[in-house]
Amino acid sequence: MADRDDVRQQFEEAFEGADYPVNSPMDLVPALPQGPGTTFDVGEETITAMELNQEASGQGDYPYDSVDALVDDLMDGLEDEGYV
Repeated sequence: MADRDDVRQQFEEAFEGADYPVNSPMDLVPALPQGPGTTFDVGEETITAMELNQEASGQGDYPYDSVDALVDDLMDGLEDEGYV
């Protein structure tokens, strides 16, 4: 299982540059270093931003006014899927 704090830090760094509020996952793409191909190390797996959107989509509650609110929901989604 992935280290929750490490995963959270990766998400915060990747999404902190977005222009908040964000209204959809597509609003986050310009903030990502490699766009939708940006990868995150989640335990022993590496997932792309696109895969993250699919895995954690059940928790999405757009719009998000801050990186913390977004990352909280992403982490909840990954927890629900058994990643963290």
